[in-house]
Amino acid sequence: MAKKLSSVLGIDIGSQRIKVCEMRTQGREPVVTALGIIDTPEGSVDHTGIYNSEAVGAALKQVLTQSGAASGHAVVTIAGQASVLVRTLEVPKMNPTELKEHMQWEINRNIPFAESTVVSDFKPLGNDDPNSPNMDVVMAIAPQSAIDTMMGMMKKAGRQVAAIDVEPLSMARSIQTSYDEELQMKTICVVDMGATTCSINIYHGSKLLMPRQVPIGGQMFTSALADAFTLSIPDAETMKIERFEVPEGAADIAAVPANPFDLPGGTTQEFQPYNPFSDEPAPNFAHITDPFADPTAAAAPPADPYGTPASPFDAPADPFAIPAEPTYAAGTTPVVAEDSEAMRMFNAVAPIMDEFVAEIRRSLDYYRSRGGVVDMVVLCGGGCKMQGLTQFLTKTLGVPCDAYDPLRRLNLNVRKVAPDFVDAHRQEFAIAVGNGLHIFFD
Repeated sequence: MAKKLSSVLGIDIGSQRIKVCEMRTQGREPVVTALGIIDTPEGSVDHTGIYNSEAVGAALKQVLTQSGAASGHAVVTIAGQASVLVRTLEVPKMNPTELKEHMQWEINRNIPFAESTVVSDFKPLGNDDPNSPNMDVVMAIAPQSAIDTMMGMMKKAGRQVAAIDVEPLSMARSIQTSYDEELQMKTICVVDMGATTCSINIYHGSKLLMPRQVPIGGQMFTSALADAFTLSIPDAETMKIERFEVPEGAADIAAVPANPFDLPGGTTQEFQPYNPFSDEPAPNFAHITDPFADPTAAAAPPADPYGTPASPFDAPADPFAIPAEPTYAAGTTPVVAEDSEAMRMFNAVAPIMDEFVAEIRRSLDYYRSRGGVVDMVVLCGGGCKMQGLTQFLTKTLGVPCDAYDPLRRLNLNVRKVAPDFVDAHRQEFAIAVGNGLHIFFD
């Protein structure tokens, strides 16, 4: 078991980057002794899983050497839509024997893969209400071929597999270690955006309540900037990290527009069609404000019925003229302001940003519909490294939002990295750190 080891490698295989974190025990305290990042070989990993274990294993071996990681055992997460299913279930409280039989039935009826041979596991989440007749359990199901691919990758890298875990549970260990006192009584939504997918997981303290994954990733933002500014993907990625910033006021414009049928005082009038053949007077819509109108624009004067008509000899419009830059009214995300480059960058990613925000809101709303309240949203992953994103989400979601730091409260004794490496990449190590912490948990 990995928990008996004094050191372990936490490994996170992403579709764009491979992250490693070596964790050692120092008494009862975890110490990070190596950190490393390397680009994932092109075409070897995507949102469904690992395709080329040989190429990934070779890259992993290289980054372990470069980072100075010496531990011979590793904890690695299995991820990807075709590689693993993670689900939380509420089941009646039962003893371990009954739970094992029941979970085997749940696993058999939840297998989503075409492959018939699967590997599965489950774990009671604990911290249940003693007065509740039910208990929460997390289960994971993976096809045997995905496990074999993972084992082949680690063999190529020259390391032994101490444990294979799933990302939501790795994140739970990180939360409990780095934020236990601050978040143990709160319900938080952790948004971990990678290159091609985004995990939106809800926890109460470190207890996983709801795992979810959506197909939105940082590559979509990068590609949108590349198209808008005619840049290569590497240059667009640099722009996203170093120059992109969510403009002030964008959250106000991106907010849901007001209901045009709201009456003064906060009440709402339901729209009823007017029947012109009834004795009722025509409805008065004077109180209704056009949600797409410019509130600063003066009302247009009525047309002069005696005005001079347009001359038939006026010059026609130039069919080859370049149209004016479009503007967007309140209620939509694209915005226009004096800082043209900042607005061009934001408008380029606006449709993706809208969907990103909508997916987080769907998760929050679903949890609220089940009687829960989310106290805070935290962001991690390489895809979330955009300036101003936390402030933007705080305003658009109406929930406090902050960056997640997986290295918080951890002792660092990292040697083979540049001085600014840790600060530049700390958000990307959440899963790798959580895997490394495996040796401190049952």
